[in-house]
Amino acid sequence: MPDTKRNRYQVFKWITGVLFAILILLSGLAWFLNIKSRPILTDRIKTLLYKSTDSLYTISFSSVSTNILTGNATLENVNIRPDTVRFKQLIALKRAPNNLYSVSLKKLSVKHFHPLTLYQEQKLQLDEIIFDKPEVSMQNQQFAFNEGRAPRPVKSPYAFISKNLKEFSIKNILFRDASFKYINKNQTNSRPFLIDDLNITLTDLLVDSTSADDESRFYLLKDIVVNLNNYVYTTPNKMYNIKLDQLDFRATTGKLRVNRFALEPLYDEMQFSKIHPGKERFDIRMNDLQLNGIDLPLYISKQEIWAKEMAIAHGHVSVFNGNDELPDEHEGKKVSKVGRFPHQLLQLVEVPILVQKIQLKDININYGVFNSESQQKGRIAFENTSGIIKNATNLDKIKAINPIMDVSLRSYLFGQGKLDVNFKFDLKAKDGAFLYSGVLHGFNARILNQITKPLGLVRINRGTVDQLKFSFKGNDAGARGKVAFSYYDLSVALMKNDPTKDHLITRGFLSFLANALIIKTENPGPSGKLVTVDVNYERPSYSSFFNMIWRSLFVGIKYSVGITEEKQNEIKKHIANFKAMQEGHRLRKLKRLERRKKTEQR
Repeated sequence: MPDTKRNRYQVFKWITGVLFAILILLSGLAWFLNIKSRPILTDRIKTLLYKSTDSLYTISFSSVSTNILTGNATLENVNIRPDTVRFKQLIALKRAPNNLYSVSLKKLSVKHFHPLTLYQEQKLQLDEIIFDKPEVSMQNQQFAFNEGRAPRPVKSPYAFISKNLKEFSIKNILFRDASFKYINKNQTNSRPFLIDDLNITLTDLLVDSTSADDESRFYLLKDIVVNLNNYVYTTPNKMYNIKLDQLDFRATTGKLRVNRFALEPLYDEMQFSKIHPGKERFDIRMNDLQLNGIDLPLYISKQEIWAKEMAIAHGHVSVFNGNDELPDEHEGKKVSKVGRFPHQLLQLVEVPILVQKIQLKDININYGVFNSESQQKGRIAFENTSGIIKNATNLDKIKAINPIMDVSLRSYLFGQGKLDVNFKFDLKAKDGAFLYSGVLHGFNARILNQITKPLGLVRINRGTVDQLKFSFKGNDAGARGKVAFSYYDLSVALMKNDPTKDHLITRGFLSFLANALIIKTENPGPSGKLVTVDVNYERPSYSSFFNMIWRSLFVGIKYSVGITEEKQNEIKKHIANFKAMQEGHRLRKLKRLERRKKTEQR
């Protein structure tokens, strides 16, 4: 071998040997540091959690593995538990938090814990902590001494760790596919709330000498992001599924967005009524729901939902009442719906809530009832409903300042007649008092047949509505108000149910009498004066909110067209006279036949 090649070969062997020796040295050093770092890291983790939480929480795990080169660590079978004795001590010291947590999981991963920075600068800086499929339990117990406190620790955690660390920070804390259980300790026998597959990201946790006073942080964090996908929850009564396709929340903006929300009944309309007699069936689907200006610290500390604005768009609400056909399970009596108006139900919601303004856009509302007399379903539809709801709350301190929930809506009756309506709900009224008024603008009266035929047994043959104006005061007992119904060229037919057929039939002679003796074909009449009607509707206890609204208006419409109690009694007299005439004619004919037979026998 030439000298040049031999020299090159020896140099290559020498470099290879050196590299191999360095590799062995680094591997040995990494192994040594890993072994040495584990007890240090274990001790730091346990000490840090214990001290930074004012001796309230402890952490345990079965094992810890570290990689000094990557700065990663993994903890197995992790449990974070509160010390209940210490919690009682903190209550006595008025330093206890409103929420008490327990966390357990199979594996906790720590990414890039920068050991050199920890050893040299006494700063424990972590890039990421991942809680994989943790089970989180939270108990909420509200203490008066926490009322009005800022979303910061009572005592800075830095005071507890300053002897060992100058800084503790985590860029991201991830809870992946978390199972969350909420327990309300403020109410006796409160049912726990459960939710699965929840993803939470806590951003930029910092504990140092200044972070506790940083007003841009809440609970030492820069941001909290919550995500929930494809969530399905079956209600305790097994009648509905609540579905969320996607929920996203970010604390820095206070915005929560739900993409496609549904309250989905598990039974069809009539089956639902048989299983749950007396209860209305709701079918709700919304394609876009947003909450803005959410006060997250208030929710965390007191479980109160405060939001500046809520927007609901592009969906439908369908309500069906099959109670007119079926008695309920209480000795054949219909279920009382007293105390079940919208603002009364809002007061029954367990979670304290305030939404200053709710904006509705393009919502279709459909209300249906089964009538046992006609054996048919009647429906009334309000399409493309938009408007604003103000001061939706069940908080006493808000109701003391403003007790009125104001609702202003614009809708289209069966997609045609424009309806402007306003509700003013008294949130403090024990009897469910509220006001409702509105104007329904011009439309073809025949579109009302979808509800007047099955529910009122009246078919509108023709007619044009100029305007229906109404104003009512309502409560649990019923509604009083005025109706001004302007129309012309009205003709109706009265209907009845024929058991031998599957549809309603016209009561010909009665319809003739109605149009001839009762029905006013126009209002204003020939005098040009618009006749208004006073309505005093007594609400049956089993009548729902929607039913009372529709019935009170229907009474006003009937009276306006002439179908009053007096006129109905008058037509009954005509019918009785007509039947008497028919019976007399029948008897006279029978006598003539008997005389003829006797004559023929002679």
